[in-house]
Amino acid sequence: MQTLETPHAVKKKEGSVLEPQSGLPSPSPRDPLLSPDSHMDVQGYKWVCWRLWMCRLAAVLSLGILLIVFHWYPRLAVLARCCSCPLALADVLLIRDSFGHQHVVEVLTEEMDSSSLEMVVELEDNEWRDTVQLHKEEKTLMRYYLFKGLRYIWLGRKGAFCRVSVLNEDWTCNDLYGFQKGLSHLEQSIRRRMYGPNLIDVQVKSYVKLLFEEVLNPFYMFQVFSITLWIVDNYYYYAICIFIISILSISISLYEIRKQSVTLRNMARLVTNVTIRRNSGVEEFVSSEELAPGDCLIIPQEGLLLPCDAALLAGECLVNESMLTGESVPVLKTPLLAGMGRYSSETERRHTLFCGTQLIQAKGGGPGGSGAVAVVTSTGFFTAKGNLVSSILYPQPTNFRFYQDSAKFLLILGFVAFVGTIYSFVVLYRLGATWLELVVMSLDVVTIAVPPALSAAITTGTIYAQRRLKSQGVFCISPPRINICGKVSLFCFDKTGTLTEDGMDVWGVMEGGPAGFSELVPDPRLLLPGPMLSGLACCHTVTLLRGQPLGDPLELKMVESTGWTLQEPEGDGNVLDAEFGGHSILAVLRPPTQQPQGATSEAVAIVQRFPFSSALQRMSVVTVARGGRSALAFMKGSPEMVASLCRAETVPGQFSSKLQSFSSEGLRVLALAYKPVDRNTDLSTIERGEVEKDMQFLGLMMMKNLVKPESAQVIKMLRAAQLRSVMVTGDNILTAVSVAKSCGMVGFDDKVIFVNATPHTAQSIPTLRFSLEDRGQVITQGLYQGGFDYHLAINGKSFAALCDHFPEYLPKVLLRTTVFARMAPDQKTQLVKKLQKLNYKVGMCGDGANDCGALRAADVGVSLSEAEASVASPFTSKTQNISCVPLLIREGRCSLVTSFSLFRYMAIYSLIQFCSVLTLYTMRTRLSDSQFLVCDFFLVTTLAIVMGRGGPSDELDPSRPSASLLSVPVLGSLFIHTCMIVLGQLAALFITTSQDWYIPINSTSIGAANLPNMEDTSVFALSGFQYIIMAVVVTKGYPHKKPFYYNRIFLCLLLILFALMTWLMLNPGPLLKILDLYDFFDMNFKMLLIALAALNFLICFFVEVLIDLGMLNCLRLLRGRRESKKQYKRLNILLSESPSWPPLNQTLSARDYTVIQFS
Repeated sequence: MQTLETPHAVKKKEGSVLEPQSGLPSPSPRDPLLSPDSHMDVQGYKWVCWRLWMCRLAAVLSLGILLIVFHWYPRLAVLARCCSCPLALADVLLIRDSFGHQHVVEVLTEEMDSSSLEMVVELEDNEWRDTVQLHKEEKTLMRYYLFKGLRYIWLGRKGAFCRVSVLNEDWTCNDLYGFQKGLSHLEQSIRRRMYGPNLIDVQVKSYVKLLFEEVLNPFYMFQVFSITLWIVDNYYYYAICIFIISILSISISLYEIRKQSVTLRNMARLVTNVTIRRNSGVEEFVSSEELAPGDCLIIPQEGLLLPCDAALLAGECLVNESMLTGESVPVLKTPLLAGMGRYSSETERRHTLFCGTQLIQAKGGGPGGSGAVAVVTSTGFFTAKGNLVSSILYPQPTNFRFYQDSAKFLLILGFVAFVGTIYSFVVLYRLGATWLELVVMSLDVVTIAVPPALSAAITTGTIYAQRRLKSQGVFCISPPRINICGKVSLFCFDKTGTLTEDGMDVWGVMEGGPAGFSELVPDPRLLLPGPMLSGLACCHTVTLLRGQPLGDPLELKMVESTGWTLQEPEGDGNVLDAEFGGHSILAVLRPPTQQPQGATSEAVAIVQRFPFSSALQRMSVVTVARGGRSALAFMKGSPEMVASLCRAETVPGQFSSKLQSFSSEGLRVLALAYKPVDRNTDLSTIERGEVEKDMQFLGLMMMKNLVKPESAQVIKMLRAAQLRSVMVTGDNILTAVSVAKSCGMVGFDDKVIFVNATPHTAQSIPTLRFSLEDRGQVITQGLYQGGFDYHLAINGKSFAALCDHFPEYLPKVLLRTTVFARMAPDQKTQLVKKLQKLNYKVGMCGDGANDCGALRAADVGVSLSEAEASVASPFTSKTQNISCVPLLIREGRCSLVTSFSLFRYMAIYSLIQFCSVLTLYTMRTRLSDSQFLVCDFFLVTTLAIVMGRGGPSDELDPSRPSASLLSVPVLGSLFIHTCMIVLGQLAALFITTSQDWYIPINSTSIGAANLPNMEDTSVFALSGFQYIIMAVVVTKGYPHKKPFYYNRIFLCLLLILFALMTWLMLNPGPLLKILDLYDFFDMNFKMLLIALAALNFLICFFVEVLIDLGMLNCLRLLRGRRESKKQYKRLNILLSESPSWPPLNQTLSARDYTVIQFS
């Protein structure tokens, strides 16, 4: 079967879905983590008339059962009604996504008239022509299908269905500028028909359709089967109660599903009126539904809520992107630079306006200097907001062992039910039951052994945990991940804004040049007029909103420290333009009116901005002085990057030592550079690459970034719980190490080893070196023999070289590295995935801005944001510090333990009733209708509902709860408890039959005809106590959850139910007849049954305690000692036994290393 990456010719029966083939992302930034359909296999099928009629006939003859089967297995429906055919002729497609799930979609067609065809041929390349010319009989048809909101169209030359975004994936920046003149009505109409309406449409199904789908759920079909069986078996009251509860359950479920759909539709659906430009120059007011890629969008000065993704071509926009990134600070977007390079919204984020973001202000792009101009690049589900909605509608399946084992466990219970059914059939047949009694009573065992509420019960703990998290400001859009929080073994933290404060204070500046560095100046206001002071004042993207400066906190502090004031053009901006030589002015920085004597600085105007990029690690501006004189370019960024772009002779010789000194003190260090720009250069079109080269080094600016007070406490808590903490930052490595020591990730007595890896070049081979210096003495002995702890630290360049040239060393380095510095956003994502390959359950905590990829890739991603939900991560915390991390882990562990307890309780409840029924069948009797009601509703259901209410422990324990339901302790405890239950019920039965006053059952009757009787009453009484007993036994508390007595409602309910069962046993009174109980007159016998129940409790409780203490671990000795399945644990043992690793102060080439292999 073809996959989407290989666009081969159409095969006879198989095909593919093609994605954009470029190395860069498509104009719609659909992350693979959010796009489960990014790797799909597609097969084509064509309707067969005679098969359709045969299926309809079979559906009628089977009374609709065949249609239900087809609803559960869509693939079977396609195979029964269709035959395989080439994709080019297919009516129906069978799609298998990357997770192995199968979907059936119908191929749709849309007629395109001949004039449209001619226009398309003129406008676009051959791909479009293939699209509309493929299927041409009497009319021209476009063939497409919709899958998860996305439109896929047929491209004949590629022989595959492709996302419609493939049609504009090759657009260059110059192409986008070509659309600035606008589209004609005909062009726009064609594009709209090709791309579909600009809507993120969440389907809200009618109550009738929802009811139909809900009732056809296997759970409810099993309920229908059970209710029918119970009615035939004369369990009328029980059947009616189950029916009423099912109706209530369905009603609540339908209400919640529809309510969530309506809420999501209201959030997703964005229809507004926008202004677009036509190729005639006329501006039209149209509905946003009509927008298509290529439309020229006119953005008003007051901004708007953007209904599409667009590339900004003229003017600047201040944008609030908190919905997408979680970053509450508005971002300044600047115009896209023209060029032949392919446009990508991911690499051009600072020039891209994303759907769903709020444009606060637009300026400098329209007539009179107001508003801005942009070109639509993506619409509908292909937009950034479409990503968010897709991630909610179609969440990525969670590959978690607990959920996998729960399905396997149901199969085990199914096998138990099968054995019980055979046993019942044999016993009842030997007792002379009628055939109807044989079938009904045997099948009744199935409804008992496999509890239909089992899968629903295990979600109770997650629901309670989600509510507790929400009350503490942590919001979750993926509830199944709460349980995964309980298994996290490593947490990555961003530095700035996460471990440290957002705001910074300028600590000082130091000018530098060929002669060296000057003295440290603590206040930039004390600098003499010159390029350094001007650079500090103007090299930023701070903007004004209603007179108030807005921007990055670091840049705000930098501008504030100079004392200069920011001014932006008003009206048409002609006044400022004239003042500065007729240039189009973005902003003006004016020096303070009061300046030191003999020192006068003059105002500078910014005419071009190149915003900061995490990947580039720098930003730059081009400025002019009054009258257009003295055009200068300024650059600000990481010291290493800035120095690399400066002329070598302008960088001071002490650059590295000064940088190391300041960074070691935990200071955030930025470097500045500048250069004059040729006055003949067109400053409005100058390219970034031309500006940011051959610069002159100006100096360093140091900023103090304080560690948040909560950071050290949380890291200490995680270390005590043996949870590994890692810092992943874009900052300098020495600054990061200093912060790691301040917050406790690295102990002050621990050694830090720097990992330096170099890539392959024309002059050198790849090398790897581990360097550590301690008080001037180089340490070369083994670190374990040296008797001290150590941590590795690595930067982004070395990390890339390590991945490319030393892959065998990578696992060892990852295992011991605590600080990852100068990491680009894509490297953060790569790091998370590499750690997951070592079998870590990885958590990631960041502010959402540059960490989106890593937050989504992590098993547990936490974004510190004011927004309740964002595409950045499954968890969002309104608390702006990392105190939410231990809270999440504690709630995750509590939820996981609760889910285990509920699963075990529901399984044991089924086994208790299973044993009771089989025992009574053997004795020619059965439980009555009312007895089932008491057991299932008044005992089990009430206990199961309140059992999960217990909260998490206040402390994080070093151990993590198990996630395996099929482990030796779980299966062993279930087996032992089942044996104790059977022995208890048999003991009650034998005690009853051994009494002098015992009256045997009527041997001529079977089942309910023998009620009431002594055997049934004694077994029912003891089993009632067993339901209560097991609720106490399986409800685990310490160390991950508070003891069950903290759950006061649960404790009160236990006492009430125990009292009721005791009352039923000792003096049932009026309930004697209602429950079909036998009235034992012997009080000593009644007390003996209660004592038996107490003994049953003590034995089960004692066994559970022994199992918790490891009693069953001896069974593992029988199979021999096995290595851990987790690669990081095995590797840790190997490294602990290797005192010579890492090889300090030795330069290793790509061939000089030992491979550690894992069996």
